[in-house]
Amino acid sequence: MYAALGDPARLRIADILSVGDASPSELAAALDMPSNLLAHHLKVLREVGLVTSHRSQGDGRRQYLRLADRTLLPATTEPLAAPARVVFVCTANSARSHLAAALWRRASQVPAASAGTHPGDRIDPGAIDAAARHGVPLPRVRPRMITDVVTEDDLVITVCDLAHEELRVWAELHWSIPDPVSVGTPKAFDAALADIEGRVLSLVPRLAS
Repeated sequence: MYAALGDPARLRIADILSVGDASPSELAAALDMPSNLLAHHLKVLREVGLVTSHRSQGDGRRQYLRLADRTLLPATTEPLAAPARVVFVCTANSARSHLAAALWRRASQVPAASAGTHPGDRIDPGAIDAAARHGVPLPRVRPRMITDVVTEDDLVITVCDLAHEELRVWAELHWSIPDPVSVGTPKAFDAALADIEGRVLSLVPRLAS
């Protein structure tokens, strides 16, 4: 694994994926790298288990790349500028985005909010139950439309493939979290919460004070 990260291009790929998921085309654009060269580097990273990919729950033709092990990145990774606020976005603003904002508030002094591209009527009961099981304070608020929440000083993190693909320019970071509402089981909600929590705890220390 360390040998795979010895190449500067592959280290840069891992650095980008350490804060958010990306499709191959998004990654190629961020790196200004030809697709055939990117495919070579991704093949090396996949072979050692550092990068995985999965199909989007939005546009099924799209794949998202994810860093499988963030612990191998060097401690000297460049910090990110701390935003005025972090806003988590999913389609209905009924589960993942609310859980993400609640977990963020528990881990960081940077304020957090949530919103949706097509807000539902209420927070999903499964999200409320999962938060209670894990001792995460979850305010009982109505889902809100993204245009009523986001300002230009916010860091937007989409936690839903469909919302990311719909927003594109607004979403500065993307976390491809499987939708627990469509499954509806406590296990699905617990898995989504655990996935989000791991990403929150990885990102918070990267924000420069």
